[in-house]
Amino acid sequence: MIFKILIRYILGYVNIGIEGYYIERFINVCISKSILLWNVKIDKSTYARANVGIKDFKKLKQIAKKTRCRIKLNTKRGLPFIMNRYRKRKIFFVLLVTILVLMGLESRFVWNIEIQGLNRIPEEEIRAELAECGLNIGALKSKIENREIINKIRLKRDDIAWMNIDLKGTNIIVQIAETTQKPNIVPLDEYCNIVATKKGEIIKITAKAGTAVAKVGDTVEKGSILIGGWMEGKFTGTRYVHGSRRSYSKNIL
Repeated sequence: MIFKILIRYILGYVNIGIEGYYIERFINVCISKSILLWNVKIDKSTYARANVGIKDFKKLKQIAKKTRCRIKLNTKRGLPFIMNRYRKRKIFFVLLVTILVLMGLESRFVWNIEIQGLNRIPEEEIRAELAECGLNIGALKSKIENREIINKIRLKRDDIAWMNIDLKGTNIIVQIAETTQKPNIVPLDEYCNIVATKKGEIIKITAKAGTAVAKVGDTVEKGSILIGGWMEGKFTGTRYVHGSRRSYSKNIL
């Protein structure tokens, strides 16, 4: 029954009013002729309402005449009537369907790539390598192999400690952790100066090797020489050494 009603909705149906003294006879004749009436509601002994399919509605006129009833059309329902109501708005519906189709297609592609965690590595280099692996704007999401891309890039670069690719909708978020850069270590037997790593005021300085250039109370900038890598001797003259120190300073913001 439900399936038949659903078919009637797709094909279209009407709600009718039935008036007369032989309403029950009218309904029984409809049943005998396999005419489906549903949602039948008898308001009075001489009046009832019911739904009937469009094709079956045309057959009711003769049955109503035989049973001395009158039929009144109340409402029209179903897809045919809805389509007919909006037939003058075809362009609107075509545009709406086109937009929905484009939105569905658009969601299958990558439209933004965000790269996070870069400090030393140029972003352009990572984007170029991602593109070589097939990950770029407009790439089909179903074709992206995250693990394969990560492995290819990490094998090529030794300045990436960790990498992750996260897909969120049409956005790709690439997270990168760079390797820690090793400090340049000057051998003890080579000449070098001791320089300030930040701006500050000297509160104490002791040259263990080399010559103190800065004095207590001096304000120094980042990169200023604190201890020079040389020593002056009365008999030996100037000797170049590996500067070392024990100094104390306070930061100046």
